[in-house]
Amino acid sequence: MNDIQINLDRDLVFFDVETTGLNVIRDRIVQIALVKLHKNGQPQTELSMLINPGIPISEESMQIHGITPKDLANKPVFQQVAQKIWDFIGDSDLAGYNSNRFDVPMLMEEFARVGMEFDVSKRRLLDVQRIFYKMEPRTLKAAYRFYCAQELTDAHDALADVKATIDVFKGQLQAYEGKDLIDENGNVVPAPIQNDVQVLHTFTNDLNFLDATQKLRVQPDGVVVFNFGKYAGQPVREVFLKEKNYFHWMLEREFSSQVKQIIRQIMKELDREKRS
Repeated sequence: MNDIQINLDRDLVFFDVETTGLNVIRDRIVQIALVKLHKNGQPQTELSMLINPGIPISEESMQIHGITPKDLANKPVFQQVAQKIWDFIGDSDLAGYNSNRFDVPMLMEEFARVGMEFDVSKRRLLDVQRIFYKMEPRTLKAAYRFYCAQELTDAHDALADVKATIDVFKGQLQAYEGKDLIDENGNVVPAPIQNDVQVLHTFTNDLNFLDATQKLRVQPDGVVVFNFGKYAGQPVREVFLKEKNYFHWMLEREFSSQVKQIIRQIMKELDREKRS
């Protein structure tokens, strides 16, 4: 399958960025790698470099890509390499994995900061993740077909959907019994799917977030921080201590009841500490 020749009428650049965090507006690129497939059949060309972002790298991001401030201390800032990246891409189309939602807008922001308007309106954007998700749909009907080898004929009837979900769950327990997971970093997770609710709860939830809307995040040191707005990344307790009105503002706004429960508990703990 790897010998398949991609039909090109324009050069195609696959690229990926590693960053200081996940906010395409505020975060910065710390590494970029680009591979150009040439329309004329020439051997592919590559460009890869580390970039000093000029801002801190979040702990979560360092745990993912392993790039530390020490690694970047003597590396160029984006402004120093912007023209080289620009020239390498040229008028190529762009491709990547989740690139439409992350890598492309992140690169556009970096160019904009140095006064270069990177126009994608005349480029074709190919997102490999979207091919995967569309061809392997994450619907109950698709899961029923995959794990139960049957067609779900009465989908979207609530009771039928619940019963089908139970069948899918049983199929998953059987399909993945004793099967190790290799995560995106190449680490082996021994048999994560077990017939144990607590184990599966841990596996199926992102325990870095305290609420389903991902407004509150837990750092590796256990500190709860905001994951939105003007206080993004700042500890909730510290913000409430300095600005109690922000707590009341959150209670009045359209945050989930789950978020409001959590911040009420944090405020109760702060009041209790003040009285003691």
